[in-house]
Amino acid sequence: MTKLSYALVHEWLTPKATGGSELVVEEILQTIEADLYALIDFESTNPQSYLYQKKIGTTFLQHFPLAKNGIQKYLPLLPFAIEQLDLREYDVILSSSHAVAKGILTSPHQTHICYCHTPMRYAWDLTFDYLNNSILGKGLQGILTRYILHNLRQWDVISANRVDYFIANSNHTAKRIWRCYRREAKVIYPPVNLDRFIYNSQKEDFYLTVTRLVSYKQVTLMVEAFNKLGKKLVIIGGGNQLELIKKMAKDNITILGTQSNQIVEEYMRKAKAFIYASCEDFGIALVEAQACGTPVIAYGEGGALETVIDLRQYPTKGTGLHFYPQTPQALVETVETFEKISHQFNLENCRIQAEKFSTPIFRQNYLNFVENCVNKIR
Repeated sequence: MTKLSYALVHEWLTPKATGGSELVVEEILQTIEADLYALIDFESTNPQSYLYQKKIGTTFLQHFPLAKNGIQKYLPLLPFAIEQLDLREYDVILSSSHAVAKGILTSPHQTHICYCHTPMRYAWDLTFDYLNNSILGKGLQGILTRYILHNLRQWDVISANRVDYFIANSNHTAKRIWRCYRREAKVIYPPVNLDRFIYNSQKEDFYLTVTRLVSYKQVTLMVEAFNKLGKKLVIIGGGNQLELIKKMAKDNITILGTQSNQIVEEYMRKAKAFIYASCEDFGIALVEAQACGTPVIAYGEGGALETVIDLRQYPTKGTGLHFYPQTPQALVETVETFEKISHQFNLENCRIQAEKFSTPIFRQNYLNFVENCVNKIR
């Protein structure tokens, strides 16, 4: 049988885009030999990137001013741009999509398998958060922004029909895919590089969060809670709320901003617990913390319900605590509960839980699913 040709499509590849979706791209390329395409690419010229000097296909947005700093400013053009990639020469299209990558145009002879990190958040779940926290959501331009998002939602649903098979990064995302597109999705958890994170049972007296400092990550909620608790909290990450958080935080809260992987790993090993207050589709940081033997206190919605085992429900294998509702007071009460029962945690359970999301498991599950889908159609 003729060897099949594969193309992998992602939204954007830049030095600033280094999240969970980019890790998935890296592991897919390690698993399946595929040509890579994106709306823009600034990683193939980045000597620090694993994509350095790799041939990557791009769109006309590559040449737009300030594209390297984020092409979200060209949001209305993204659907049009992704449709300009001509991939007719390939047998199988793999997309890694959190915005528009799944909208690639395909032919009847091709199989399109989409690993969906999330349906476009700013078009669906975060629409009102985006409008309320942006100058683009105010006045006459606010009306235009709403109209653009309305059209984006319509295109998003239409383009979902171009996908033959959906993969979701969690059961939570699979439910959102069904709600937005009325399509079923196979759940394959994303890869977590456990080799980076060393188990450590000796903890120090501080709590930790590592996250982007943007509104939907709910860092201000954590700051309010720890202002009241008076306990030590270390915040690592950068974002447009950095100055606001600095103004809010009392002396017991240390804000380190963006740090190297080495510093992040060190703090994760030493923290008595990892704090997370947003609703994540999966939440790789929660698994990374557990890989270090660090319990997690997380908002009890989304991916955290699949990755963090609440000690109060499962006393022999608990790896953290969930708090609900999403309020400072609920977090305060849960941290106080953690202080009382922290001695009950078997920290080895955290590492055991993290190992369920290892890179080899992702590679095998992803490859098996792709092969089954291709064989089914052919």
